[in-house]
Amino acid sequence: YMLSQLKVNSNRAKDIERSINKKFHKEIWSRFTAALNDYNLVEEGDKIAVCISGGKDSMLMAKLFQELKRHNKFPFEVVFLVMDPGYSPENREIIEKNAKLLNIPITVFESNIFESVLHIEKSPCYLCARMRRGHLYNKAKELGCNKIALAHHYDDVIETVLMGMLYGGQVQTMMPKLHSTNFEGMELIRPMYLIREDDIKRWRDYNDLHFIQCACKFTDTCTSCNPDNASKRQEIKNMIREMKKVNPQVESNIFRSVENVNIDTVIAYKKDGIKHNFLENYNK
Repeated sequence: YMLSQLKVNSNRAKDIERSINKKFHKEIWSRFTAALNDYNLVEEGDKIAVCISGGKDSMLMAKLFQELKRHNKFPFEVVFLVMDPGYSPENREIIEKNAKLLNIPITVFESNIFESVLHIEKSPCYLCARMRRGHLYNKAKELGCNKIALAHHYDDVIETVLMGMLYGGQVQTMMPKLHSTNFEGMELIRPMYLIREDDIKRWRDYNDLHFIQCACKFTDTCTSCNPDNASKRQEIKNMIREMKKVNPQVESNIFRSVENVNIDTVIAYKKDGIKHNFLENYNK
């Protein structure tokens, strides 16, 4: 029985891999490689910690990196890094089972972030995300990596742009890559930058995969753990969906708007933390 089960699993993993390359080639694989090329995300000699939270996005990202390794154009290394911030045993088990099913050799390490943010009243989600990132950088550095890869996708990017404007009173973008300010020599990359969330969901459902939603201590789905923040993001999602009915171009327009910032018409802007005003050069 064990042997037949192994065979079923190995066949299933192969089918899932094939689906990335065949059925979802255009929507997923091509957009993954486009981001790598457009933003120069993976370079020769890199050692990348591919960070897996256990959700659909990061699990797909791990598979994409495995596929990339298979077609290696130049030498680079990957480590599949799972941080357990205090998952429930059920969630931890789901992640381990999925990694096994998908044939992803994960490196797991523990941290007790959920405990630390449990009693924080003000924006625990923000703090939790910051702390998780710090722990990931730390572990990645320890393992000899120079980059961490996070699984934010196209929809995260445009929602962040709008959230910044409508709720943060600023124009800012979620960047495709960043130098870490606290961990010297480390970079953060976002290889899923051009992939649409709906396509990730389609890939998941087509392969009948079941991932954890959000492994938060506050609840099992992030939307209710911080109603304020989550409902804002949900609000933005709904708003974009509504606008799209009238203007199908709306998403790509939001995305492109931050590639086409017209500095001549900006009242004030920050560069390296210093604020500049258009009046500084108005009479020059």
